[in-house]
Amino acid sequence: MSGLLDLINSPMGKQLVSGVAGQTGQPENKTAEVLSMAMPLLMGAMKKNASTPGGAQGLMNALSSKHDGGILDDLGGFFGGGVDQNVMDDGAGILGHVFGSKQPQVENALSTKSGIDAGSISQILKIAAPILLGYLGKQTRQQNVSSPDGLNGLLGGLMGGNKTAAKQQSLIETFLDSDGDGSVIDDLAGIALGGSQKKSGLGGILGGLFGK
Repeated sequence: MSGLLDLINSPMGKQLVSGVAGQTGQPENKTAEVLSMAMPLLMGAMKKNASTPGGAQGLMNALSSKHDGGILDDLGGFFGGGVDQNVMDDGAGILGHVFGSKQPQVENALSTKSGIDAGSISQILKIAAPILLGYLGKQTRQQNVSSPDGLNGLLGGLMGGNKTAAKQQSLIETFLDSDGDGSVIDDLAGIALGGSQKKSGLGGILGGLFGK
């Protein structure tokens, strides 16, 4: 199974980067950098939400109906002439559900790390979220995933393309919740950007995922 980070480097991923860059007016290399950080965070937060029966069933329902993967069949048409406002609204809803009150913190951290303004980061995330769900929807069909346990296994597999990636993703999911409130992105800004734990332990390992 190809991992999530492999997706970003695939021909479809390059089309995604090019389309998002064109939509937001940002350079492709910067857009790719943001997506390579944002996609695993989105996936990790979805996996955390799917760890409860209700959350898993809600995600399964979304993947079997609205987000069945059809969005990936014509990315050229999807981006042609600009991304539809309905897609942007859908993306905003997904982000609100997945990140909750931590969404501004995620956007600000990605902005600081990439040098792209937070408004453009928000636009990038709104476009990426429906595409990521479409990717998950297609994977659930291809692999005949029909249960919450199967969905959790799929998410875990996609997040771990190799042992190093799996370790980093596991750390994201398990340890970013510094105050124990169930949010995997609590300490994103501090850790990802080299805060109080910047040189040792978790911060040092996560440095590999977030760049410098």
